[in-house]
Amino acid sequence: MTDEQLLRYSRHILLDALGIEGQERILAAHALIIGAGGLGSPAALYLASAGVGKITLVDDDKVDFTNLQRQILHTQARVGMAKAMSGQQALTAINPEIQIIPLQQRLTGEALEALVANADIVLDCTDNFATRHAINRACVIHRKPLVSGAAIRFDGQISVYDLRRDDSPCYHCLFPEGEDIEEIRCAVMGVFAPLTGIIGTMQAAEALKLIAGIGESLTGRLLLLDTLEMEWRSVKFKKDAGCTVC
Repeated sequence: MTDEQLLRYSRHILLDALGIEGQERILAAHALIIGAGGLGSPAALYLASAGVGKITLVDDDKVDFTNLQRQILHTQARVGMAKAMSGQQALTAINPEIQIIPLQQRLTGEALEALVANADIVLDCTDNFATRHAINRACVIHRKPLVSGAAIRFDGQISVYDLRRDDSPCYHCLFPEGEDIEEIRCAVMGVFAPLTGIIGTMQAAEALKLIAGIGESLTGRLLLLDTLEMEWRSVKFKKDAGCTVC
């Protein structure tokens, strides 16, 4: 670690649980962030500022004027630009030392599996069940830890699926694919701007803990937040012995 890095990350290094060794793990890590919107914005900003050495940021969409209410990676000047490229500009401005790989594409099949295989940790910041299940399957195959968040209206949720562990449930254990689950999109129902910041920031926190190997993750727990009442609920769940994915 260089003198400049020791200074930049000094407030992390001062933490006994993290220290120089933990920060070096962060600097050596590769995070795959799928979705550069409301959740991906704060998650990416904190991973970049914390020094994650390589971040692959994936989003096939372009910055829209309606995104600016909550997607803090992007600016009005970058409306119309690919979100992945806009995100690269924002993250590089915060930390020019790290590598940002922007991908403007919708990940499926072998392309998704290849990216997951090459990452140390995956953050699912998407907004639809089909993509979430595809990401989960790839993480199960390659035994990669997955940090998954969701936010709609005033309600948010976050959990971790540490698929390096034999006892860890996967996303499919909690939300089985094919069940009659209502797909609610923020484009139709709306979303409270700070909610995406809260959940996305927590995704970054869980990712950094997993990378550094500190603390207890949310594996086996689903945190639910109601921002109107500002109340949290924690729901424990276990690996489904009959899960067809894991």
